[in-house]
Amino acid sequence: MPRGLDTLNAVEQSEEANSLDGAAQDLKKMGYQQELTRSRGLFHILFSTPEKPYFFHPFGLAAPIATSLVAGGPATIIWGWVLISITTQPLALSLAEVCSKYPTSAGAYYWCFRLTSPKRRLLSSWINGWLTMVGVWTISLSVTFGTAQILVAGAGIFHPEWIPAAWQTYLVFMAIAIVSSLIGIFFNSLLPTIDIICACWTALGVIVILICLSAKAAVGRHSASFALGHFDPAGSGWTPGWSFFIGLLPPAYTFSAIGMVASMAEEVHNPTVQLPLALSWAIPISFIIGLIFLLPILFTLPDIATLLAVPGGQPIGVLFELIMGSKGGGFGMWLIIFGIGMFCAISICCAASRATWSFARDKAIPGHQVWSKVNHSLGDVPLNAYLLSLTIQLVLGLIFLGSTAAFNAFVGVAVMCLGASYAMPIAISVANGRKDMADAPFSLGRWGYAINVFAVLWTAFEIVLFSMPAVIPVTKVSMNYASVVFVGFAVISAIWYLINGRRNYQGPPAPNQEPEEIESEKINLP
Repeated sequence: MPRGLDTLNAVEQSEEANSLDGAAQDLKKMGYQQELTRSRGLFHILFSTPEKPYFFHPFGLAAPIATSLVAGGPATIIWGWVLISITTQPLALSLAEVCSKYPTSAGAYYWCFRLTSPKRRLLSSWINGWLTMVGVWTISLSVTFGTAQILVAGAGIFHPEWIPAAWQTYLVFMAIAIVSSLIGIFFNSLLPTIDIICACWTALGVIVILICLSAKAAVGRHSASFALGHFDPAGSGWTPGWSFFIGLLPPAYTFSAIGMVASMAEEVHNPTVQLPLALSWAIPISFIIGLIFLLPILFTLPDIATLLAVPGGQPIGVLFELIMGSKGGGFGMWLIIFGIGMFCAISICCAASRATWSFARDKAIPGHQVWSKVNHSLGDVPLNAYLLSLTIQLVLGLIFLGSTAAFNAFVGVAVMCLGASYAMPIAISVANGRKDMADAPFSLGRWGYAINVFAVLWTAFEIVLFSMPAVIPVTKVSMNYASVVFVGFAVISAIWYLINGRRNYQGPPAPNQEPEEIESEKINLP
């Protein structure tokens, strides 16, 4: 190799080493030791974030598409995507600002601890931490189970007469959840490469879907007035305006875990720069990809009543089959979405394990000594946290055997819990007059206050919105149990706080805080 290239490589390696050392030192200043391997750069974070990577949005929009079809159809789908993209951007920017100052896998509950007054910071971080954990576990459950339902829908292309029993769907879900977790456990060092494969798969897949659907259109093509303006809320029973808002669940679900990018903060080369960039660019990139995916579907959309009559409630397989005019063509389009779903499942299970490990590291989960261990022989993998997250998914999935309506509530719960956990540190910062953000590396400047306030108010509106049933009149099947599940988890976390948390939970480490201050805070807590 020429000497010039040797010198260039040496310089690059030196710069990367300095970046890693600097990130480790910054983490140490926040009270944590570097335990995970920093193997991800901006590309991995920008296009393969741990929530549902920004290239995974075709899956997020396709899996719950029936909700938008019931709530109005094409107009709800396309303009709901536009509205949610616009209203979520302030949240992404607000999170980017806070994350740039506190780039740690602890995420929102650490931010609450550092931003809240000493008297209330333990309780604040405890509440936020459990909101985060419930949101992480339920969003992981919704992704792995959604992928299972898409797999069942794919089988329905060739066997339309087959109506799967609940236990059969559960077994498919179990297989997908286990396989996704095992890949993350045993191939941790290859996950950045898998991320790149995912980005290529999705980019090419979206283009293939665009070309194939537009070219075939076996059930006919619609005018722009239909694709962009047809609105029929009769199926929901709500008034037209409220029906449109009910149909926002799929795009809101797609962006619901955007803040989980922070859970990988300790595996990124330069988190104070790369994480804010990834968060701030997430929505614009996602918006464009979502448009490319949605528009060909809306211009070639089959009869909505036929799609909603599909057994199992997942119409994506039949939708592609009808548009392509053949089972083989429909299966090819379906395979693209299923592949994206599997990539998404691998990523979300990975992120859930990191969030679980981080919360256990701060002694907030029962048995934290076990779940906070890192397995270095597998390449710095939080193995026990992985297994705990997987087990919780499998246990919660059992609810599907008793009530599909109660299980569907987990999608709403994920949106509500994660949204509330992201809004808390932003609201606290606003209440403090944003003085804590004065030295943030990624600053919103004079627009910060307005952006923060809008993000908090919109999140509060979403929490109310997604507690509502999708259709009325309400029955046992159509009832939205999200608020019930939300309150149930809140009660469980409150009980655990009274039993154990208020005595043993010390919150995330605060480098400048003396032990006497921590004891004083615990005494002053209610």
